[in-house]
Amino acid sequence: MKFIHTADWHLGKLVHGVYMTNEQRAVLNQFVELVAEEQPDAVIIAGDLYDRSVPPTEAVELLEDVLFKINVELKTPILAISGNHDSAERLSFGSSWYRHSQLFINGKIQESFRPIHVNGVNFYLVPFAEPGIIREWFDDHSIHSHDEAMRRVVSEIEESLNPNEPNVLVGHAFVLGGKTSDSERTLSVGGTSCVSADCFSPFAYTALGHLHSPDAIQHDTVRYAGSLLKYSFSEAQHQKSISIIEMNDDGTYEMRKRSLTPVLDMREISGYMEELMDSGFFQNQKVDDYLKVTLLDEGALIDPINKLRKVYPNILHLERKIEQIDLRKKQSFRSDGIERKSELDLFSDFYREMTTSEFSEAKRRLIAQMIDDVKKEEMHV
Repeated sequence: MKFIHTADWHLGKLVHGVYMTNEQRAVLNQFVELVAEEQPDAVIIAGDLYDRSVPPTEAVELLEDVLFKINVELKTPILAISGNHDSAERLSFGSSWYRHSQLFINGKIQESFRPIHVNGVNFYLVPFAEPGIIREWFDDHSIHSHDEAMRRVVSEIEESLNPNEPNVLVGHAFVLGGKTSDSERTLSVGGTSCVSADCFSPFAYTALGHLHSPDAIQHDTVRYAGSLLKYSFSEAQHQKSISIIEMNDDGTYEMRKRSLTPVLDMREISGYMEELMDSGFFQNQKVDDYLKVTLLDEGALIDPINKLRKVYPNILHLERKIEQIDLRKKQSFRSDGIERKSELDLFSDFYREMTTSEFSEAKRRLIAQMIDDVKKEEMHV
């Protein structure tokens, strides 16, 4: 059984004020051609089909067009879930009749426990859900983190899991130890957003979305597809790809990757102004790529961005190396200042940041006494 694992299309994505819709359309046209060539038994989209809960019209039209070509024209089953960027309700609209053409889009946790059978493999579609939703659904007040929520969902699936057939989970989560990028939205504050890879041990393969690098984690059975395109300069060195999985009857599988070529890449270049404007330098460059430019010049420069855009029209971000050095010095100075402050002064700063109330002298004496008491207790431990 062969399926394609992809995720994180982020249709309607806005990067540094520029909509990526044209680039997304071009790369998805390549993807449709790839599906026609590979003729898989199914295509998986592991969440974040859109970049926002209310996507622009062009993004909706693009998704409709691509799904129609794959599902109707190529007669290929599609198994998709909502991610943390999607509106689960909007994405699930029409899902009850989409199933008749084997287009399975799940945004509801209650639909996660019945497998979808495709050519001998059981697929469980588990959309992104906050722990509070899982806690309420199961009426289990012990669930507070994404890890606890996923373990509860998997334990429910295990009750009807057929161990004699390959089982695949399609999910959208941040696996502990995964490499992040700037374009991924934080799932929650602190460590509660992480899910341990061993949550997915009952499955022959776990097809994940959320992290944008296909190499975000190294695991035998838990894998990310990565995003179709680069969506931040922190992804400039990513090798984007889609994963093609050929699964055997015993659940073992072979994987290979195929790349899609963007019309415009997202790259970083650096140099002195004179060097970057020299034809000897830029004639070997693809000058219309989306660029982050770092200038090494230390002196004053007049209107560098517009001068550079005469050669590099799609500069999305320009910075001076000297400014970055100054920023690091300022951050270091602030850190040194924090280290020299007393516990009482640090609490006073925190109090003013978190509330509009006055940090009165009475409050100051109370906190000072508490700090003193704690220090005395530590001395006697």
